[in-house]
Amino acid sequence: MSDVAALKELVLKYKSLKQEIAKVIVGQDEAISHILLSILSGGHSLLIGVPGLAKTLIVHTIAAALGLDFKRIQFTPDLMPSDILGSEILDESNHFKFIKGPIFSNIILADEINRTPPKTQAALLEAMQERTVTIAGHHYKLAKPFFVLATQNPIEQEGTYPLPEAQLDRFMFSINLEYPSFAEEVNVVKSTTNDETPVINALLSAEEISNFQHLIRRIPVADNVIEYAVKLVSKTRPNSENAPEIVTNYIDWGAGPRASQNLILGAKANAAVNGKFSPDIEDVQAVAFSILKHRIVKNYKAEAEGISEKQLIEALF
Repeated sequence: MSDVAALKELVLKYKSLKQEIAKVIVGQDEAISHILLSILSGGHSLLIGVPGLAKTLIVHTIAAALGLDFKRIQFTPDLMPSDILGSEILDESNHFKFIKGPIFSNIILADEINRTPPKTQAALLEAMQERTVTIAGHHYKLAKPFFVLATQNPIEQEGTYPLPEAQLDRFMFSINLEYPSFAEEVNVVKSTTNDETPVINALLSAEEISNFQHLIRRIPVADNVIEYAVKLVSKTRPNSENAPEIVTNYIDWGAGPRASQNLILGAKANAAVNGKFSPDIEDVQAVAFSILKHRIVKNYKAEAEGISEKQLIEALF
């Protein structure tokens, strides 16, 4: 199949996926779009929202619609790295045998990832970056495709361990889930308090998703779009030559080179699902907020004056 035909097929599959997911999830259109974009780009996503906004259900539904193997890990203060990665046990013949942990799956839901100490959070780092796991000196490759979709509650502070900046940087998107509108909430209550269970059909396979990921990487990008993305990221760094006054005043640390890479990958995916053969500056801007907001660190002055990440990032366009 030619790349042009494959791109047209991707557009149709993407629309079908959105319709299939809408059988279960009411609203949250932007969040679902960004999760699908991160999967098509081969990235990971962090979902941030208060309890009851269907964070877990969204991930479960997307995994079912994509036809991928899915594991949920509930992060708790007593969770150990071996509970995620697996461990070696002594079998009946006195030989060590490796029992794989839940990380050996296509989609990992890391539920409430900020509820576990840094030692356990760090167990995901190698898997997220290298798609491999090292246990007792042995190297194990993870199944492809592999995605970590982590959830986090923004209002609970007691008994939580905020993710370190280096690990936040591994997430392609940070996605905020908002409260549903009145009409959406009425639909949610209607659909979840009856005795009907919608059936989610698997529309893709692991192989098809891998093919689409390679297709997106093959999409050409004009130099001016790459330069725009790199300049946008460099503007977030205070004291750099491109930094505007608002950044110097309100930001302590800016985004690193991984943000530039993700902006272009996200723009390619956004262009592809909309049937475009090459991304433009609007595609970069469409994904910029979710890619940059967890990579910038505001200073005390921004907090005191109530300046949001959204205001800071949109001022850079």
